[in-house]
This record gives sequence, C-alpha cells and structure tokens, in this order.
Amino acid sequence: MSELLKASNLTFAYGERVALREVSVSLAPGQLVGILGPNGSGKSTLIRTLFGQLHARSGSIEWDEKPIDAWRRRDLARRVAYLPQSPSADPDQTVLDVLRLGRAPYWHAFGIESEHDEVVVRRVCSQLALDDLLARPISDLSGGQRQRVFVGRCLVQEPAALLLDEPSTFLDLRHQLELFRMLRMLATDKSIGVLIASHDLNLAAMFCDRLMLLREGAVAAEGPPADVLRADVIESVFDVQMETLHTADARPIVVPRVIT
Repeated sequence: MSELLKASNLTFAYGERVALREVSVSLAPGQLVGILGPNGSGKSTLIRTLFGQLHARSGSIEWDEKPIDAWRRRDLARRVAYLPQSPSADPDQTVLDVLRLGRAPYWHAFGIESEHDEVVVRRVCSQLALDDLLARPISDLSGGQRQRVFVGRCLVQEPAALLLDEPSTFLDLRHQLELFRMLRMLATDKSIGVLIASHDLNLAAMFCDRLMLLREGAVAAEGPPADVLRADVIESVFDVQMETLHTADARPIVVPRVIT
C-alpha cells in the first residue's frame, strides 16, 4: 500500500528544550493511527510539524512522496486537513459560515463558491447531524457542538488525510464514541488516512489500527494496540500502576491498579 505520509527521524526544539527526538511515523490510506502520551510528551508538536506549522530541526517529511517544503500551502490543504487542539472562529460566524471555510482551498478567484462546494458542505452537515445548527452563531453552541463543527470544517476539505489534535476534548462519552466511529468509517469506507492525538488510551485502542506512545518527545512504544497498551509500558510512561484487561474481541483495556 502506498503511503500518504512518511516522516523520518524528526527532531524539534523550542529554543533549548527538545520536544521531539528522532520520531518517525507513517500513514497509509485507510489507516487510523493514534498518537498517545502524557501532557508535554510531544503529541501536538508532532502533528504541527507534520503539517508544516513547525519546522523540524532535522529529519524529513513527505506527503505523497513529495517533500513538505515542495508543497504549496493551498495544494497541501487540499490533501491534508488539520484540526488544532484549540480551534477558533469569529464568534459572529454561523455554523454554515464556518463549514464553508473548509472549501477555501478550492475557491475560485474572489472567493466564488461552486455548486460542488455547496454539495460537499450539505453532505458533511448530514454526516455530523449539524443541519439544525446551520443558522446559529458558533458562539451560541456548547463545547461539544463546536467541536463537531470544527471536525466538519476539516471534512469539508475532502482531504486524503486528517491530522486531529485532541478532537474529543470537549465531547461527552456518547459523542466521543460517535467521533471515533465516524473516523473509523472514514478510514475504512473512504480510505482516508487519520492521525489522531488522544489522551484516551482505551478509545484509541478500540478503534485505531496502530498506536504510537510518546514520552518526553521520544517513541516509547509503537505498533498494534495489543503491543502498546501493556501494563508495564503504560506504567513506565505515565508513572501509574496499571493492569491490562481485554474486551470480548481481545482489544486491550488499561485501568489503574487499585491498591488497598
């Protein structure tokens, strides 16, 4: 399978503080890959570097076998959609306005939208159950509703890959599950490659094909969920005593060990 993304030996530092230490990651069409780790482990830095917002001190990044520096930003935005940890919008914009902005990489001169732009926006609205919110200002929505709108703005780009930085932060449990199910569907049915940074180890294990666990900017473990969500591995990264359980379909679940 050809790779959408191939990044090798990425190192990045904020001044003297090294945030990524020779991290390599790949993403193929149809894959859902989870990036895990405690606060400050480098998850957000990695995603921002892969999208070109941050420039690695060393290492290489290729999208569709083309170095990231050779991409025009507009062209890369047609292939890769990025959702930051704290997305923003003008508070007076309606939900429909925010979603339309996802089509900006495709607009003709003077921001003229095509009929296809409208079709895509309406389709995404239906997918995410946003139709009843379209006329409401983004500032009137709950945190969970806003997050669904921002995910929708990414999907409106019709990307080949999604880079999502903690997209379930403001969602309740039901909507977290719905989000991961939707991402799994997009990967499986639409062959979209999805890279998601998450704090929820167990949700990531349930839905992701591969996991990468970061600790202080370095890869502590990588591979299928069963190889990464081992109690000894999680303990070494989070410094919390853990035990590993398994679901009926043999997916691993890690829980804190109760000491009485």
